[in-house]
Amino acid sequence: MSDLPKDKALTPEKFENLKTKTPPTNSAGLGGLKAATSHAIKYIKSSNILKITQNINQKGGFDCPGCAWPDPDDDRSSLGEYCENGLKAMAEEMQNKLIARDFFAQHSVDELASLSDFEIGKSGRLAEPMYLPEGAIHYQPISWSEAFQKVGAHLNALDHPDEAVFYTSGRTTNEAAFLYQLFVREFGTANLPDCSNMCHEASGSALSETLGIGKGSVTLDDLYKAELVMVIGQNPATNHPRMLSALEKTKKNGGKIIAINPLPEAGLMKFTDPQSPVKMLTGGTKLSDVFVPVTINGDVAFFKALLLKLLEKEELTGDVFDKAFIEEYTNGLKDFISDLKIYNFDECLKASGVSRETFDEVFDLILNKNKIIICWAMGLTQHENAVDNIRELVNLLLLKGSIGKEGAGTCPVRGHSNVQGDRTVGIWESAPQAFLDKIENKYGFKPSTKHGYSVIEAIKAMYEKEAKVFFGLGGNFISAVPDTVYSAQALANCNLTVHVSTKLNRSHLVTGKEALILPCLGRAEKDYQKTGVQTQSVENSMGVVSSTKGVLEPCSESLMSEVAVVCGIANETLKERSKIDWLSYQDDYNLVRDDIAEVVNGFEDYNNKLKKSSGFYLPNGARVRDFKTKTGKANFTVNKLPDWKLQEDELVMMTIRSHDQFNTTIYGLDDRYRGVFNERRIIFMNKEDMKLRSFKEHDVVNLKSNYNGVEREANSFKVIGYEIPKNCCATYFPETNVLVPIDSFAHTAKTPASKSVRITVEKV
Repeated sequence: MSDLPKDKALTPEKFENLKTKTPPTNSAGLGGLKAATSHAIKYIKSSNILKITQNINQKGGFDCPGCAWPDPDDDRSSLGEYCENGLKAMAEEMQNKLIARDFFAQHSVDELASLSDFEIGKSGRLAEPMYLPEGAIHYQPISWSEAFQKVGAHLNALDHPDEAVFYTSGRTTNEAAFLYQLFVREFGTANLPDCSNMCHEASGSALSETLGIGKGSVTLDDLYKAELVMVIGQNPATNHPRMLSALEKTKKNGGKIIAINPLPEAGLMKFTDPQSPVKMLTGGTKLSDVFVPVTINGDVAFFKALLLKLLEKEELTGDVFDKAFIEEYTNGLKDFISDLKIYNFDECLKASGVSRETFDEVFDLILNKNKIIICWAMGLTQHENAVDNIRELVNLLLLKGSIGKEGAGTCPVRGHSNVQGDRTVGIWESAPQAFLDKIENKYGFKPSTKHGYSVIEAIKAMYEKEAKVFFGLGGNFISAVPDTVYSAQALANCNLTVHVSTKLNRSHLVTGKEALILPCLGRAEKDYQKTGVQTQSVENSMGVVSSTKGVLEPCSESLMSEVAVVCGIANETLKERSKIDWLSYQDDYNLVRDDIAEVVNGFEDYNNKLKKSSGFYLPNGARVRDFKTKTGKANFTVNKLPDWKLQEDELVMMTIRSHDQFNTTIYGLDDRYRGVFNERRIIFMNKEDMKLRSFKEHDVVNLKSNYNGVEREANSFKVIGYEIPKNCCATYFPETNVLVPIDSFAHTAKTPASKSVRITVEKV
């Protein structure tokens, strides 16, 4: 290519017309309704809008490709079972503009890379397969058969199957994901990194160790019945807006809510249901009873302070802990208590950044409550000590007996709509031996037992030229991963990069020597195969598997389903050496589910179960106090405080989403709930930190991080004073992913530490 890969990977250093307002203290309502409607009208064909809104998240309809928040088991809103950002997701994926050979002939890769991520995403739906030959600057059309042959030729030319990386996005359905991992394992590798590695891998690691299952234990009904819900490191109004309706029911039923987060988020202060005229007029429902402005990565310190005071009270009164539960169901209490007593309450509270007054409010709410649910997201999971964060939450729940009973438990809130399901059906670089044995028994080949590459390991392997083919099933890899310049060079080192996508994104512009873009059907589109329109399935954050079936005609005759793409490539790559009839799966997805039923626990009689309109729950040991850990019980753990301090001129930075964003998809340039409009290159700073550096509102600054002697930089950001703890700051991703070191990740989970990056800020 004509320039370095970083020139295509980094977002352009250009400003829009920044405007700021005082952040609101209420969410959804008329503002959400207007925003959702305007996106739909602008980007979706008018003839499709009604079909989409009537069928999204409805029984017998299609699952929203956005977040994984569960649908109510029975009560679905007749006005629309979707949120503002759900409709934005549909407006993004079901765009009325198509791009094919003419578009790519007019626009070179370099030209497209100069666009913002918002502009790239809004270029239109991909309408036919495209190929970038070595040395070329324009993508050109290629037939599906030629594309499959090219992938097969590259894979078969490798010295070893481990020289290929097969990435998966969380929007892939159960059927496509199962076939994908099956193909990869028959090909001969376990290199199956996926987006779990970058978000909730720390949750899975911690929960598997402590409770025996890497998933949450609660249902929606539990949220309605909880006495106390703690929402930590999470911004539901933007990332999972329908969660606010569930929290509103918590409050209606007498439950209390504690929000713990460095930033005050409007959605956790007050919620106005846009489907309720009465609430629109009366101003909605106050949600949080206490807001806890914890310093970035001060969560373990805050929880240790809570645990110390609870222990002190227990030793005085003997009625704080659930001793019967602890005795029957847990292990490791003695070591946990011995370690806890090493710590000093005042020092822990100071390290958390929380005032004593706020602490006391939280303590009073927790003290006498036993139906406690803790919800969390990436504010806890993207730190080097992320696994410790989650384990410390579990310690509190175990002391209170708040696991495996009504109205209590763990609630990690997943992002992509089927990221949990993908892992369940086998997208896992370190799958359990029992699962691999079932694969061998069913299909007659022996899967590799070698630990495959996670995302971080895959990037390093490509950088070192130990991996030479990258295949991405969905997602926007380069904009999701850390250390953007390093990661871009890793992709550029490949012989071939392949992306299965619905629309253009930046990953299509950071390529190996050759590149393919394979356009697939969107979630809302009908999937026509030989046996008719196919039904697929997904799993939500609470372990419910339900059907999803498109209702719109495909926007192009040249699209294929993800299932068909996987089957075509598997058939072309493995040919006569395969023990599997790949093309039969493409013809009838019921056959895929029959196989899943044999191989994956909990899916017995899958096809019949899926006919239930509200779906079915997968087995969950933690939900019924059957803890499948090494000890056979729920385990208390010993966790240390983070052991690092900022230098005098440093801030700790966390990357966050704007309200007009879902993961790496940029719906627009506004962050309405934080009062930011028409700009993404901004840094939120405490006003005292600004004063110390002589910064004024909207000053332009450059950001630098230094980790293990390697300096990284992101230039041209505007400063915005904000209510955030001192020595902390926040920026949007993917703009500042370049500052996140490739070697800074959670122990045991390798989740990138995108929420605790040491940076310096210099005025331009």
